[in-house]
Amino acid sequence: MNTITTTNRIPGFVWAYRFRPGAGNAERLSDDTQRAGLFDGDGFVWLHLNLVDARVAAFLEDIPGLDESVRTALITHETHATITVDEQMLFGTLVDFQREFDQETSNIGWLHFVLTDRMLITTRLQPLRSVERVRMAVEKNAAKFESPLDLFELLVVEFQRTLISLVIEITEELNLIEDFVYDNAPRDERRRLAPVRRTIVRLHRHLRTVLTLMRRAAAADDEEMPLGFEDVAGRLTGRLESVDHDVYALQERARLLHEEIDSKLASEINRHLYILSIMTALLLPPTLVTGFFGMNTSSLPFSGGGAGTEYAVALIVASMLLAWWLLKRVNIL
Repeated sequence: MNTITTTNRIPGFVWAYRFRPGAGNAERLSDDTQRAGLFDGDGFVWLHLNLVDARVAAFLEDIPGLDESVRTALITHETHATITVDEQMLFGTLVDFQREFDQETSNIGWLHFVLTDRMLITTRLQPLRSVERVRMAVEKNAAKFESPLDLFELLVVEFQRTLISLVIEITEELNLIEDFVYDNAPRDERRRLAPVRRTIVRLHRHLRTVLTLMRRAAAADDEEMPLGFEDVAGRLTGRLESVDHDVYALQERARLLHEEIDSKLASEINRHLYILSIMTALLLPPTLVTGFFGMNTSSLPFSGGGAGTEYAVALIVASMLLAWWLLKRVNIL
């Protein structure tokens, strides 16, 4: 009997909530919830699954109303965002940020979803930040959810809020780098700036993708999209566009900082080459003098007397002064 009960449990179960019309709070379903009748009854269900469990694919085949393309979208491991509208269903992959047990990270994660009028099914490989925040909002009854589309909107809103927090963190990091770049102290900030620029580029690329997909989904036929999705897509597009402007501004600022660092390093290298050239010009005449006196030949001047060294030193100094005078005369020094 216990074997049958275990077999009927939902594989990869992370959590599930049932939202009933008129009810104040969502009902959290236990982890031993049976498959049969999960999506029956009033209201709608939010089911969140972990793709680490290989049995999830077989479980999705038993859910009525999901065709092959929808099931593929829920179990795919592809790392790019997609949003598809078909037969009043919404499914695809959203960008999110991974979440560790003890901290939140800026590593990109992927949330797969399918939305109908009776259910919202989400799947993932790693714990995700925005999904956890939506779950906490459901637990605290911080928002009223009349349909699965309300949950979908809050998921994207939480992603946008996470982007805002990352923009603030990156801005503070760029401020610190900028202070060193425009300071007189010689310090190479390229290693510190490189990971920041890489993060900004990734954020901008994924954000632009989500924006494009949201606009395309909102432009679908009214018969194809879920009821009310056009209004939701309009609100979400406006939110994401505001963040996109901030991310683009950060990208331009990081680029200018990189150019300023390169310019500063080029000026420093040119200064070193200038000093090296001056030293070479000053030392070249003495090198000729010492080479002349050091040649292993006979009948050289001053080779027979003891005053040869003094004359050699005098010629070295005189040649250096002559080189300095010539450099000053042609405005090199």
